[in-house]
Formats: sequence, C-alpha cells, structure tokens
Amino acid sequence: MQFEFDQTEPIYQQIADQLEDMIFTGLLKEGEQAPSTTQLSQELHINPATVLKGMRQLVDRGLLEKHRGLGMFVAAGAQAKIVETRKDAFYENYIKSLLEEAGKLGITEEHLIELIKRGYQDGNIKG
Repeated sequence: MQFEFDQTEPIYQQIADQLEDMIFTGLLKEGEQAPSTTQLSQELHINPATVLKGMRQLVDRGLLEKHRGLGMFVAAGAQAKIVETRKDAFYENYIKSLLEEAGKLGITEEHLIELIKRGYQDGNIKG
C-alpha cells in the first residue's frame, strides 16, 4: 500500500483522501478489511491518533465500518457513495463555472452541447 504526502493539507486528511481513492478505484473492495491504524502508523511513521482521525472521517461518511475486535472494513455501497459525492463535486467545481463562462461568451445551450460532443468525438474523454 503506497501513500504519498505533501505539505498542502493535514496528514489525517491526506490519509482519508488516499483511502477514499483506494475504495473508489477498487484497490480496497467493499467488505474487505482496511489496513489497521497500527499498521498504517508503523508503515508511515506517523502518530496512530493521526491515522485514526483520518479513518474516522471515512466512518462518519459511511465508507468504513468498525467491527469491534476485528478492525475497520469497507462498507457496502461505499464505492457508489464516493461516485455520487464526486459527481456532485464535479457539478459544483466545474459545470457551474463552465456555464458561467459560456454565458459570458454568449454560448447557447445547443452550442455548448455541440462542443461537449466534439470533445467526446475528438477522443479527449474516455467514456
């Protein structure tokens, strides 16, 4: 399991984000046990409380479940929750600003749809 850290966010947030990515990409599958707090803290040389804080975020979001005495497991439906959350964020972070800029440029809905279709046809989007 590979984690990479930078200086832009707190480490606990980076742990939560990277575990979420592992669930999203299927590296951690639903029903599968997540790495333990102890295991991660030893491998990454960070405080166990820091790891636990990141993992608690995923528990609070319903992506991980605690099984007393066994550890944390990826919750059923976790990947679908992540997809929905990311779709909402995509709308908020990209689509709204795209529509705002299109409005400033006088691009109609029909023209914008044509531009998006052209992007798919040009092979810019895998989908």
